[in-house]
Amino acid sequence: MATDGGNTVSLPDVMKASIRPDIVNFVHANVSKNSRQPYAVSRRAGHQTSAESWGTGRAVSRIPRVPGGGTHRAGQGAFGNMCRGGRMFAPTKMKINVNQKRFAVVSAIAASAVPSLVLARGHRIENVPEIPLVVSDSAEGVEKTSAAIKILEQVGAYPDAEKAKDSHAIRPGKGKMRNRRYISRKGPLIVYGTEGSKIVKAFRNIPGVEVANVERLNLLKIAPGGHLGRFIIWTKSAFEKLDSVYGSFEKPSEKKKGYVLPRSKMFNADLSRIINSDEVQSVVRPIKKEIKRVPLKKNPLKNLNTLLKLNPYAKTARRMALLAEAQRVKAKKEKFDKKRKQIPKEEATAIKAAGKAWYQTMISDSDYTEFENFSKWLGVTQ
Repeated sequence: MATDGGNTVSLPDVMKASIRPDIVNFVHANVSKNSRQPYAVSRRAGHQTSAESWGTGRAVSRIPRVPGGGTHRAGQGAFGNMCRGGRMFAPTKMKINVNQKRFAVVSAIAASAVPSLVLARGHRIENVPEIPLVVSDSAEGVEKTSAAIKILEQVGAYPDAEKAKDSHAIRPGKGKMRNRRYISRKGPLIVYGTEGSKIVKAFRNIPGVEVANVERLNLLKIAPGGHLGRFIIWTKSAFEKLDSVYGSFEKPSEKKKGYVLPRSKMFNADLSRIINSDEVQSVVRPIKKEIKRVPLKKNPLKNLNTLLKLNPYAKTARRMALLAEAQRVKAKKEKFDKKRKQIPKEEATAIKAAGKAWYQTMISDSDYTEFENFSKWLGVTQ
């Protein structure tokens, strides 16, 4: 398509912003909750009284209490989630910081200008001349869907729309019973700049293709599912408005009061490339190749080699102790074996006879042949 007034458009600063998948994922998860049935309580619920704690010394808890008298309400606990008429615990809040939402949108827009991220998301952009893709403002005057399809074919974006059309299928699982029966992939997103443009009616009936105004870019559209890299087709007026809508790194936005694009902490996030660069390596200290390790201190009572370094005689002493122990064990074993050994019958008979003979000699030695003389000598009379 012929462009209006020139073939090139300067790249806005928003396309150079830092890409933060973590922020995009977090904001997308919270923004998508806004489509739920609301059930949050009032922001002032449970706090519509001037209750104050009575403090200590009154034999009551320190919960804030309703002032006044003459009614049942006076003196009752208030504010706490355990009190009647108090607030609920952790009231549901459906709110995200405005600056955080803007950061996520800016990051998603910057990711849409990286062809590798767009391809990684699954878009068919092999025939697209360049990314980001900018078309003439004459596309905003298109009214018919047939003309819109021709525009997509001219810029090489129609294969992506066909992919979305062919992916239309019934959802697996029980979600098909819950008002979300069909699923399909996302096609290109058309962003226009002129309010009330007819381009909306022309493109809205093509499956997978969505249309958005550059001043009302929604994160749910430019990063569906929280995944970066949506294929975006910009009209020239929309592309030129990006600087005024989101501003630059030095100049604040004209549409969003006081908003300046978030500046990344590092211009080059490739740390390994920075560290290994010639400029850095030329001034850093050389690699320490001689590594001095502190030796492990070993216990000489448990480690024999360490003990021998301190006491060389320990080896001889230990050997002597082992030999003495072996000799003692051997003698003990021989002693017990001798005792446990069964004696032959002849030897047992001889031992028994010797015992009896010794007993007889003992009895004979104790007999007094001169008993009468002995008794007289003792002076014993019968």
